[in-house]
Parts: sequence; structure tokens; C-alpha cells
Amino acid sequence: MAEKLTLGVAARLSTYLRILTQSRKQGLESISSQEISDYANVNPTQVRRDLSTFGKFGKRGVGYKIDSLISEIQAILHTGGEHAIALVGAGNLGSAIATSAMFKDHGFHIAAVFDNDPRRIGGQLQELVVEPASTITSRCRELGAVLGVIATPPGSAQEVADQLAEGGVKILFNYTETLLNVPDEVIVHTINPAEEMLYALYFYLT
Repeated sequence: MAEKLTLGVAARLSTYLRILTQSRKQGLESISSQEISDYANVNPTQVRRDLSTFGKFGKRGVGYKIDSLISEIQAILHTGGEHAIALVGAGNLGSAIATSAMFKDHGFHIAAVFDNDPRRIGGQLQELVVEPASTITSRCRELGAVLGVIATPPGSAQEVADQLAEGGVKILFNYTETLLNVPDEVIVHTINPAEEMLYALYFYLT
């Protein structure tokens, strides 16, 4: 079995993959470590060190071929397949998430959308029909979803997390500020723009 990546390396590779994917969408075929570094806010030496750990992908003076490097990083991160997402919350935030191309660019797709508002249940969100929140657990089992996105009011977040975990979802992306209690085998990533702003501001002011 290959050695597991450290959190730092996995995070940086994920950032590089995002930059490469966007560069390809903009019509670029190659990119330098300096360009990756500028977009990722990572020292270019660190970029080259991260990538050289897994093989020789670039050429001095030429840079990296974007298509091949995307494939290599996807293989390293095990993200080359299709990954089903259960999205809970069909309001403004949920709608924005469901219609974003970012997930599709990286092999994720929204497999089901849930809400507990009778006015939204049965409505259309992209090509999906909004399903009642009471069916989260059974539908997640049926779909084999391992990723769940919580885009609900904070007061509903814990109940939703419980339903998703019971349905076999192993990774939760929490767009609320609620501190979630989940089983040990479930990983929670809280998405908080204010936290990112505070982090960026600290490094700007110090």
C-alpha cells in the first residue's frame, strides 16, 4: 500500500489540481512552477518539491503539461472517478452549490437534493427533484453517497449530520457554524469564509 500523504501535502496537491483544472478551462496547455506558486500562494521551490516526490513531471524552461499533470495528481489523490454528493438544503446557498461547475470539474456530482420546506419539496433544482429531508438516510444508502453537503440553517445541521452518517456518508462539508458531533469514522470539513479571511488578514498584517 502506498504511503499516506500528510495533510499539508494533500492540501497543496488539491490546490494545484484546482489551479490546473482552471488553467485547462482557460485554454492553457502548460504551466510553470512559478505560475502555480503565484496562484497557490506557495513557494515555487515547495511546488517543485511536492511534485518531484511522485516523479518527474516537468521540464526546465518548459514547465508542466497540464493534462498529464492533472491525471497524475488525480491518481495520487484517488479522485479520478465519479463521486456522488448528497446535498441538504435547497435554499439560496444550496442552489448556488448545485449549479456551480466546480464540483463537476473534479468528478463530483450532486446525486440528490433534500429539504424540509414543503414549498421546495418536489421542485426542480437543475435536473434533480428536491426530496423530503425525511428520506435522507434511505436515499443515501440507495445511492451509495459518501459525501454530504450541509447547507441548512444552523439549527438543523446536527439532525442532518446524524441522518447523513446513518445513511453511510463518511465525509461532511458543513456550511453552517454549528459544531457537529459525528461518529469517529465520519470526517467533518467546516466551510467558513470568515475563517479564511481572518487567516489571510493575519498574514497580511504581520
